[in-house]
This record gives sequence, structure tokens and C-alpha cells, in this order.
Amino acid sequence: MSDSAESPTEPQKEESSTQNQQNVAADSGDTAKTEEKKKIDVLLKAVGDTPIMKTKKWAVERGRTVQSLAQFISRFLKLEPSEQLFIYVNQSFAPSPDQEVGVLFDVSVIDNLVMANACA
Repeated sequence: MSDSAESPTEPQKEESSTQNQQNVAADSGDTAKTEEKKKIDVLLKAVGDTPIMKTKKWAVERGRTVQSLAQFISRFLKLEPSEQLFIYVNQSFAPSPDQEVGVLFDVSVIDNLVMANACA
């Protein structure tokens, strides 16, 4: 709620209450959009001899890096430390390990999700 919101115990004027209701509705819409964008859907597809994951669609925080995502996938697939994992976005480029997933979402979205191909 905003700082200008009036207490429910105080009497409200009709004009100000209408404006407050409109402001609250606008604020809640903005909040829903912000919360929706905090996590991004990532579709992980196995390529080559990579084990197939039962769960292919993951909700990932925008601030998470590609390196942390690769570490998560390696642990999830129970890969040996000697095995390397390569991640490609939309089968076209390999992002740098320090790249944030949110930036990848902003530049390479297909059907409201980031498609990542994992190859071990």
C-alpha cells in the first residue's frame, strides 16, 4: 500500500476514497507484474548423451547466473565432477557464465520462456 493511504478507522471523503481505490488497483497490478517477472520460465532440453530430465520447465530467478544454473543442472543430473556441461540458448549461442538469466530472457524470449539446451 502507498504512504498516502488512509486508515480504515478514519472517516474518508467520497472523492478521495475513489482515487485511493484506483491507486490501490493500479499498485496491485504493478506488483503482480513485478512478482511475475521475478522468476522466469526456463525450458531445459537434453542434447546428445545428456540424461533426460523428468522436469523440463523450471522457474528461475532473474538475478541467477548461467553458472549457478549449470551447477544446479549438474547436481540434478548427478554428473561426475570430471564431466562438463554446456548450455546453449535457443540452439544458437552459449552465454557467458556470469550472464544473468533475466538478461537472456529480455533478449531471447520464445513463447514467454528461455529455451536452454544442455549437453554433457
